[in-house]
Amino acid sequence: MPDGAGTADEAEAALRGRLASALGPTGAGRPVLLLVEGAAGTGKSRLVGRLAAAAGSARRTAPDGPPAADGPELLVVEDVHRAPADDLARLRALLADPPAHFACVLSYRPEELTAPGLVLGPDTDFPAALTVVRHVLRPLGPAEVHRMAVAALGADRCTPGLAAALHRLSGGVAQTVADLLDLLLAGPVAAGQPLPADLGRLGTPPRLDVLTLRRTAAVPEEHRPVVLAAAVLDEPATSRDLAAVAGLPGPSGADALSAALRAAVLEEHGDGRYGFRSPLAAAAVRHAATGPAREVLHRRAGRLLARRQPVPWERVAVHRRACGDERGWLHAVERAAQQLEDAGEQQRAAGLLESALATGPVPEQARSRLARRLARCAVVGLRSDETLKVLRHIVADPGLPPDVRGEIRLDLGLLLCNQMGDVMEGRDELARAVDDLAGRPVPLARAMSALAMPYGPDASFAENVAWIERAVTVAEESGDPVVQAAVAANRVSVLLNGGDPAAWPLIERLPRDSDLVGCRQQTSRGLCNAADAAVWLGHYDTSRALLAEGVELAARSGAAYAEQTGRGCALVVDWATGRWTGLAERCRAFVDESGDMPYLASDARMVLGLLALARGEWADTLDHLTGPDAADLDTGPVPISATASGALVRLALAHDDIAGAAAEAATAWKRLRAKGIWAWGAELAPWAVGATLRAGDAPTAAAMTDEFAVGLDSRDAPSAEAALEWTRGVLAEHTGGTDRAAAHYERSAAAYRALPRPYHAALTTAAAARRTLALGADSGPALAALADCATAFDALGATWDAARTRADLRDHRPSGERRPPGRPRYGDVLSPREEEVAELAAAGMSNREIAATLHLSPRTVEQHVARALQKTGVHSRQQLGRALGAAPG
Repeated sequence: MPDGAGTADEAEAALRGRLASALGPTGAGRPVLLLVEGAAGTGKSRLVGRLAAAAGSARRTAPDGPPAADGPELLVVEDVHRAPADDLARLRALLADPPAHFACVLSYRPEELTAPGLVLGPDTDFPAALTVVRHVLRPLGPAEVHRMAVAALGADRCTPGLAAALHRLSGGVAQTVADLLDLLLAGPVAAGQPLPADLGRLGTPPRLDVLTLRRTAAVPEEHRPVVLAAAVLDEPATSRDLAAVAGLPGPSGADALSAALRAAVLEEHGDGRYGFRSPLAAAAVRHAATGPAREVLHRRAGRLLARRQPVPWERVAVHRRACGDERGWLHAVERAAQQLEDAGEQQRAAGLLESALATGPVPEQARSRLARRLARCAVVGLRSDETLKVLRHIVADPGLPPDVRGEIRLDLGLLLCNQMGDVMEGRDELARAVDDLAGRPVPLARAMSALAMPYGPDASFAENVAWIERAVTVAEESGDPVVQAAVAANRVSVLLNGGDPAAWPLIERLPRDSDLVGCRQQTSRGLCNAADAAVWLGHYDTSRALLAEGVELAARSGAAYAEQTGRGCALVVDWATGRWTGLAERCRAFVDESGDMPYLASDARMVLGLLALARGEWADTLDHLTGPDAADLDTGPVPISATASGALVRLALAHDDIAGAAAEAATAWKRLRAKGIWAWGAELAPWAVGATLRAGDAPTAAAMTDEFAVGLDSRDAPSAEAALEWTRGVLAEHTGGTDRAAAHYERSAAAYRALPRPYHAALTTAAAARRTLALGADSGPALAALADCATAFDALGATWDAARTRADLRDHRPSGERRPPGRPRYGDVLSPREEEVAELAAAGMSNREIAATLHLSPRTVEQHVARALQKTGVHSRQQLGRALGAAPG
């Protein structure tokens, strides 16, 4: 088999086949030699062990006699590179005239052979009668390393980022991967989810440390500087660069490199470049070297890299820092940050600047420059508590010039609002920044534009509009295209969230194809924010199109935060349009990924709460919507607060907690009125008005309905318009207008179907059917509609709604269709009622909650649960879910 042909499993199967052919009674019996070649740690011994076990023949491990004459025999010799000359001679003699039904497996490290390429020494030769197969074990690929990590840590603890870091640090060497995983499991993060950074803190595994240093020691002392040079450069380098950094001019550099290659401490990487097999091996050599020796080589490396075009300033900064050149290091940090920012890699730039400001001796003037750049990069990246700490410390410096403080305060405010989720504090910082930035139109326009963003509860929509109008004027005066793009993006958000149709043409004018990366980043943010606004309005196809464009542009231009907001918005679109299959799992994964940024994770937590409510999982509903990690209803994004409050009102009504429902409705309505964006009331209004009516306050409920209608007048908000019809139906139902209620519900259901919003369409269709049945009219169509709704709820996984709807069906079933007196016999199979109760019990509902949902007595529910436990053979309500899922049909 050619080297590397097929997958690893296919290659191993082929090797087993070779052995079976040589040793088996039905095989050809031609002797075979398997050469298992691989660098240290690539898994040769494990492979040889599996092959020998599969062969099943008599085995020996030393060439200390002639082959057996009376049957098949397998000779296994490992680590042939260490074999003494006498053993090599015996092997050569044995293989010179091998008998039939004989197989030999030899394993070795090619880099440690006395004579390169000659496994049995200088006199290696293979006779024609011998089948010779060489199998080369190469470093593992990323997918194989990921599988090893999952096997050791579990799929829930092995993120793609961790697996990628594991592959990079180990160089794909299987033994190093295993050693790192062992160290990780034994370390302080053993019980949590390891992060890629945790691997860097583990150091070099002792086994790799010893191997690398032993090979380094085998290099003659006068040639060892080339090994340290490779460790300092820490990437594959040319022989000329290695010699220059090592300080070995002319032939001495080539001789040193040859010695390092012979000792197998360095290896060829192709294209005339040489280096270590893995970054950890390089780290072992660096750590073992004396400080002065390292400093000299770092200084040479910095000078070498500074002569390249373009200059890799980030690497130059590392070398200058390591050799104590503080001034040169600071210059390189600034140039590197500029380089990364220009390339759209703000996240890396922020990390570099954050590290410099947090740990380096930075003069005051330079500190201000670095802080401004850090702040600018941080607002388009992801959360960093260290960046926040650095910026707060700098802003508090009384000696800072006001305009510099204002510029840093601006980005600090944005960081607090977005990445950190501290909206109120962030907006306070933005307001202070406006005062500090008078006379500086570029940052001033950014601050005003940020204060215009409408999601926070601290300012009315009218105030948001006033801020964006001022920002547009200042941005136009500035002449700066990036700040003009930022203001244009925010203007779209303000107008579109307010349901102003004038916003749609503005989206098309955003500078998608600008040559400036800053303009593209602002455009990507504007597109993702417009997609979010479109979701709340009810334009779902448009939202998906904007998301696709915005997320792609964000990823391409380095706007990591905008990319994440787009992904969070996609979860809300899927919830609204009924794409619930796997949605909870996607939301949980998103929360895990971005859970340290509460504002960013709020979309996913909200969706998880709404899904739990539809399933009747009350405790989970409360945890997702009001738990310690949820967005605060009084300070969080108003559309999410309104939606969460609507769910909480509905939950209180399900518990027959009328006072609690009415109180939540009143508080939420007050927040919505203060904000003034009535399109955001779509998920609140029907439940808030219903709770107010059930509390006996019909005049207030009527006023709320009228206020909702006036707020939506001339607004482009189809989802809220459908909710308005629903709300009018609720009002009519509770004020004696049953026939009008049914008509409003039907119009609402038709509007929801057109959007489409299947869950809400089913809720309002069921409400219309119930009102029709209450009128005593022809029940056939209404019952058919209820049956369709139950099916729709089942398809979505809305267990609670499906159970309620089926209960209504039973209550209104014509007498001729009801079962005859007496209990039907179901034996050991759950009856339909028992299965229904069991589903709700498994979802976490109490007996009293199930009773209220299904119109049964708590005692009857208790009996049904007991029979369900007995028939399914489980011992708890939690186990019922798995038992029901495993049942046939």
